[in-house]
This record gives sequence, structure tokens and C-alpha cells, in this order.
Amino acid sequence: MKVLYRESHEWVAIDGKKAKVGISDHAQKELGDLVFINLPEVGAEVKAGETLCDVESVKAVSDLYAPVTGKVVAVNEELEGAPELINQDAMKAWICEIEVESVPDDLMDEEAYKKFIKG
Repeated sequence: MKVLYRESHEWVAIDGKKAKVGISDHAQKELGDLVFINLPEVGAEVKAGETLCDVESVKAVSDLYAPVTGKVVAVNEELEGAPELINQDAMKAWICEIEVESVPDDLMDEEAYKKFIKG
């Protein structure tokens, strides 16, 4: 399984044609305590770089963007009642699973992402 990152701080763990999506640990720290997540719809067609869903923290509402193009095949319903799970372990608390059609070339591996967030 390969984990890649978008500049907008979403991660995607690609395993064959399936990919789990979440937000990076860096992003959840920047957002602060999450109080609500508006999960994407199962069956929704998503395009890389377009809005996937949004999260609400004590600071602001932030859009999350699809890191890959495909179809949402599952959502982590546990987050509906407990969005703070993302704050507890952002890499474990996946938001949705996408059946992948294509992966853009601009995603970063973990090393490149760490350099990116350090500026």
C-alpha cells in the first residue's frame, strides 16, 4: 500500500484499485478540534482536485479535496458521531474509500510532503 499526499493536506492510501482518503496529521493540528464532518455520498463520482467533503473545527469550516478520480464506495460512518477521531489519529481515521479510476501526477510521497509542510 502506497500513501501519497496532496498540497491541500489530504492523504490517500492506494491499494490496487481501492484508496482510503483522510487528512494529514499536520492538517488536523492546524484545524484544531474537529466538531463536525460532512461525509461524501456513497456512489458519488469524484475528480482529483475537486471538493470531496468538508470538516468543521472550532476555528473554521474547511473543504477537503479528492486526491484521486473515481467513485466513493464507502464512508467512515464512525466519524459522523465522533469527528474527533481524526484529531486522535489522523492517519487511522479514514474519511472515505474510493474506487480509483486515475491518480494525478502531482501527489507527493511522505518525504516530499514533510519537506512541503516545513516550507
